Amino acid sequence: MTLSPTARWTTGWLLAAAWALSFPLFSSLAPHRLWGWCAAAGYLAAATATALGRRRAALAAALLGAVAVPLLWLVLTGQGQSEVTVVERSGRLLLESGRLYVDRPAHVEEYTPYLPGMALLGIPRALLGGDGDGAGWAARLLGDARIWCAAVLFGCLWAARRLLHGGTTVRGPGGGPGRGPGVGTGRGPGRLLPVLVASPVVALPLAVSGVDLPLAGLCCLALAAAAAGRPVLTGAALAGACALKWTALPAVAVAVALLAVCRGGWPAVRCALVAAGGTALVVLPAVLLQPAEVGRQVFAFPTGRAAVPTPASSPLPGRLLAELGPWGWYLTVGLLLAGGLAVAGSLLARPPRTVAAAADRLALGLTLAFLLAPAGRFGYLALPVLLSVWARSVTVPGVSRVVTGSGRPWPRPSGRRPGAQRSERTGGHFA
Repeated sequence: MTLSPTARWTTGWLLAAAWALSFPLFSSLAPHRLWGWCAAAGYLAAATATALGRRRAALAAALLGAVAVPLLWLVLTGQGQSEVTVVERSGRLLLESGRLYVDRPAHVEEYTPYLPGMALLGIPRALLGGDGDGAGWAARLLGDARIWCAAVLFGCLWAARRLLHGGTTVRGPGGGPGRGPGVGTGRGPGRLLPVLVASPVVALPLAVSGVDLPLAGLCCLALAAAAAGRPVLTGAALAGACALKWTALPAVAVAVALLAVCRGGWPAVRCALVAAGGTALVVLPAVLLQPAEVGRQVFAFPTGRAAVPTPASSPLPGRLLAELGPWGWYLTVGLLLAGGLAVAGSLLARPPRTVAAAADRLALGLTLAFLLAPAGRFGYLALPVLLSVWARSVTVPGVSRVVTGSGRPWPRPSGRRPGAQRSERTGGHFA
């Protein structure tokens, strides 16, 4: 029996509500419990509105309950995961001493498992204050690192959408002009983006921590820029991502492969050089100033090799293997490297040619990395989901995005050979 669209959407909101309710019931973290109550109310209201045929009201209710209310409440009351405090401390240390890391940390809260780019998101707190009881609401709001993490995410998604829209015309069924790939109407895939923001995949991390969202946004921007044939912009976005977390490295390989197949070798090389140079420009000063702390806090701590155990201890396969002893840790690292090599081999054997294919390949690589890492959290898997859903929110069914040799993007119906349809430009060709 096939469910109607209304039934499917109603069921989806009800499942989201059930997921949100699990946090007040099982989580020991106060911010997660508060988010769960607020989000569950929003999702239940969204399910009710959908059943009544009011889909716009449903989306508004979900955004209000899962994003706006818990985010504002947690920000204005100074609550959140410890990652928020860590980022803001890094920004303060950067302004005060030029250093980013606490020397010889003794407690888990003193570790900073991020690269120097993340400290930039903590600078507003250092400049505005807002962490005291007497601080005004504006300082609390504008100084909170979560707000700036969200700004980076939404700014990158907006820019990526502009790149994938610009100037592209698709012929409709009757031969007239239609909407370009990525151009969503209220009933098309473009509506997936606000739904994605309202979903637990984005709403939960946005409200309680936010630190993974800038990385996701920059990866989306890099893939969109690669699809649009913009190697320098692609490299700059990749540099920004790699300056936040070293887990962004798989995005470099995927974006370079997409550029190489669509634009050729030299643009791909330019992208790689810009990415490497930009990352070094941001990261190298911290490495030279505090080499021991970078190794201890950025690499050893997240992989479970520091003196203080990481709180990222979800029972994923890599974590379970690492707990078996030293041989288990080396085994999971070996499996992690083997998974990385397999994904790299797939990029050489069958490089992605569209935004969706590239996002799926990156999502696959990140999923393997998070599952096989010696330490990790279930929440990390939100990033691969976000990438795959985002790619489908900026494309229309039946249209793939390729880049011509002249650098202008053109659509073609998916499932057809690259040469099966002529470009509308004289002398143009499909890559």
